[in-house]
Amino acid sequence: MSIENNVQIVKDFFAAMGRGDRQGLLALTAEDIEWIIPGEDWPLAGTYRGHAGLQDLLQKASDKVETSVMEHREYVAQGDRVLVVGFASGKIKATKKAWDDDWVFAITVRSGKLTKIREYVDTQALARASETDASPKP
Repeated sequence: MSIENNVQIVKDFFAAMGRGDRQGLLALTAEDIEWIIPGEDWPLAGTYRGHAGLQDLLQKASDKVETSVMEHREYVAQGDRVLVVGFASGKIKATKKAWDDDWVFAITVRSGKLTKIREYVDTQALARASETDASPKP
């Protein structure tokens, strides 16, 4: 696949995500996809594997996080890698606390399917927004 095709596949993936099109997302991802979200103390942190893991992540995101802004500002591609630079904001539903996040997604595309997603996010901002008044303070 060409670099341009890989970028378009990633754009299609984000468009399907924005529409809430779970079947479209599954069609664009390899059955053994791996999605890594770093951090601790916030609801989406973890490693998700396969279509079942992707569906688990999407359900968890729907249940726990409200995203009000999701901007895809830049796509940088080389070989089978596409980096997406963006910004998001929203709130954690359980705490009603807002967060802002400048992020980068490093995505691997092989044979027309996303095979790996690694997020680079502001884990501190997301963990702070996830803290409840009863959360232990360091």
